[in-house]
Amino acid sequence: MIRERLLALSDYDYTCTYEILESPMGVANYVATLKLTPVTDGSRTFAEWSAEFDCAEGRESELTELIGGGVFQGGFDALKRHFGRR
Repeated sequence: MIRERLLALSDYDYTCTYEILESPMGVANYVATLKLTPVTDGSRTFAEWSAEFDCAEGRESELTELIGGGVFQGGFDALKRHFGRR
């Protein structure tokens, strides 16, 4: 289980920023931002999801892969399945 807190939400800038309060992943001071930018060539959107966090020495690569490859890419894949063209 992961407990998060919304820190900022902007309908104008299409961004949201949140922090992780509790997580079994072994991260501290985790703050992430999701930013959506309209693409003017076609009806598309560019999505950028980034995070900064602290972790135990030696776990940087593992957690970067878990968060980037698992959490972020998993979220993007779910959005594509839901909103993608069929």
